[in-house]
Amino acid sequence: MEKFRFLLSGSGGQGVISLAVLLAEAASLEEGLTAVQSQAYGPEARGGATRSDVIISETPIFFPKVRQPNILVALTNEAAGKYLPLIRPGGLFLYDVDLVQPDGRVDARKVGLPMYAAVKETFGRAVAFNICVLGVLLALTGAVGPDAVRKRLKSNFDPAHHAANNRALDLGLDLAAPCPPYP
Repeated sequence: MEKFRFLLSGSGGQGVISLAVLLAEAASLEEGLTAVQSQAYGPEARGGATRSDVIISETPIFFPKVRQPNILVALTNEAAGKYLPLIRPGGLFLYDVDLVQPDGRVDARKVGLPMYAAVKETFGRAVAFNICVLGVLLALTGAVGPDAVRKRLKSNFDPAHHAANNRALDLGLDLAAPCPPYP
């Protein structure tokens, strides 16, 4: 049975696809789970709609697309409006309080955190925002361990970015610490 069906969404330039790749690789390459990742994005290099699906399971996965996520991350109002109706009842909806103002009622647990503001305050700019979001996801879901993600960060990024990426991951873990875990 699938453990997690993530739908990660935002706009081009926010690092949604990199976040998804790191999550799927950490699950499959570092923790021995079965994981698939797919992506879709608009034709714009920056600012267009971006979506990436990640499924993590202990058993084989036969279809790589997430139709009804149990975890939705929306980093823009457009993404929230488009994908929030798809969330599975009782799911988890993670959003940034400064970038998304979700409207409408939904049968899901909403977790809004000031991730973007925390990254800007820590780094002076929005560098590694996606890694901070990933840290929040790890803390809330336990989908994979932080050490698995740290190994993928080290493998996938130039050494010049390692310190900032690890700091952003820790920032996300800390931001989510007061929140009860999902489910």
